[in-house]
Amino acid sequence: MQRSANPPSLQRRYELITRVLRHNILSGRLPRGVVLLEGPIAELMQSSRAPVQAALRILEEEGLIHRFSGRGFLAGPPGEVVEPLRKDIRELDLQIAVEIDEALQSRGTWELVYDQVEQQVASCLIFGEFRIVETELGDYLGVSRTVVRDVLSRLHERGLIRKNQSSHWIAGPLTAQTVREKFAVRAIIEPAALRMAASHIDYRAVESLSRQLAAGETVDGEDLEEALNSHCLMRVPNRELADLIRNNQLLLKAAGGALNRLGLPPDRVAHSEYRTLFDLISRHLVDSAAEYLESHLRALSDKNLARLKIVAVITESSVLAPYLTPK
Repeated sequence: MQRSANPPSLQRRYELITRVLRHNILSGRLPRGVVLLEGPIAELMQSSRAPVQAALRILEEEGLIHRFSGRGFLAGPPGEVVEPLRKDIRELDLQIAVEIDEALQSRGTWELVYDQVEQQVASCLIFGEFRIVETELGDYLGVSRTVVRDVLSRLHERGLIRKNQSSHWIAGPLTAQTVREKFAVRAIIEPAALRMAASHIDYRAVESLSRQLAAGETVDGEDLEEALNSHCLMRVPNRELADLIRNNQLLLKAAGGALNRLGLPPDRVAHSEYRTLFDLISRHLVDSAAEYLESHLRALSDKNLARLKIVAVITESSVLAPYLTPK
C-alpha cells in the first residue's frame, strides 16, 4: 500500500480519501467491479465532491479503478471484463484507520456544506440578481463566518458569484448573452480538444455507451455530457485546455441542473444528437465527430435560451433559499 510521508492531520482531504479507497481496494473490501460514485463516497467521507473527484483521478492513474459506460468508476484495473456490482458503499464495512477518520472529521468544515450552497446559488441564477449576506448564510447553515467565507471564496473561484462595487456578494443574473458567449467558447475549444484527444479516448467505454443508445436505452442528459467529458474531452493531453473546458462548463451545468430540478422535460433531440456523436467517435471518425460536436453545441445554445424563458412562469420564492435576497 502506498503511503504519504505526511501524517493524516497534515494531508489534504483528497489525499486522505485516496488512502482510504486505495487500502480498501487492495484489501478486497472494495471488490473488483464494484461501482464507485462520487456522491455516496463524499457522504461517507463527510466531504464535498471535489476531493472525491481528485481521489478517483489519482486511483485511475494508478490503475486501481477504471471508467466504464455507466456513471462512476469500477474497482479493478482497466481492461478487465467484469459485471458492474452496484452496492451501497456504506454497507461494505470499509476499513478506515482511526487517525484518518479523525482527520477527515476535523478538516474542511466548509466542504460539508459547499455542495448544498452551490446548488441553491445555481438555482437562483436563472431568476435574476441576488445578494448573499454572510451573516444570514452563516445563520442558515449554523456555521462560523470563517466557514461562510471559505464557501463564498470557492463559489467566487468557480465563477458562480462576484463582488460588486460595494463589496457585496452577488449571484446572477444568468443572461442570454452569458449563455450565448459560453456556448460560443464551448463550440471553439471542445471540438479542438476532441481532435487532440483522439489517441487517448476510451474507445471501449464509448462503444459500450453507443450500443446502449442504439438499443434505445434511455440515458440521462447530464450523464451523456459527463461521459463525453470523462471518456473523451478530459483525456486531452493538455491540462490547461482541460481546465479551461471544465471551468467554462461550470455555470452552464449549474444552471442546467437547476432547470432540471424545476421539472423541465428532458431534451429528446439532444439525446438523439449524443447518440450520433458517440457513434462517430466509436467508429474512430474523430474529425467528423468534432465537426458534429461544434454544430451540436451551437444548437444547444438556442435550446438552453428557450428553456430559460420557461422560468418566467415559475414563482421564484418557491425554490430560493432564505439567505438569497433579490436585488
